[in-house]
Amino acid sequence: MELHPYLHKVQFYETDGMSIVHHGNYILWMEEARTDFMDQIGWSYHNAVDAGIDFAVTDVSCQYRSMTRFGETIAIHMAVESLSPAKMQLSYKMVNADTGELRAEGTSGHFFYDRAKARPVALKKALPQLWTLLQSLHEEGRSSEA
Repeated sequence: MELHPYLHKVQFYETDGMSIVHHGNYILWMEEARTDFMDQIGWSYHNAVDAGIDFAVTDVSCQYRSMTRFGETIAIHMAVESLSPAKMQLSYKMVNADTGELRAEGTSGHFFYDRAKARPVALKKALPQLWTLLQSLHEEGRSSEA
């Protein structure tokens, strides 16, 4: 499966008075990339939610490496860093799509949550097809990075 980076065009409203992206936007871009990643692997968030499973965020971090400015296109490369039956850790590498310059790196942690039972669930049992797919991506070190 070939995964592509998520591309985000920086909008003026995402910047401060110096046309530099406000730090909070990187977290939003990570969420956009995560949704796109799930679409690319054939399991949109809607599929999981329709099956009664949520991916609750447990933590998020972002390290800013260089300034991002209005008008840039940012390529966000993702990978499944770690995976267990009840949780996963995703990584994000945000680069200027034209120059390749690293702008930021981040991670997000998630646990799998059964809405009907209101408790964590083993994804391996709840959605075995998605579990197998994520496990394969994790084991193969697959990401959207070239």
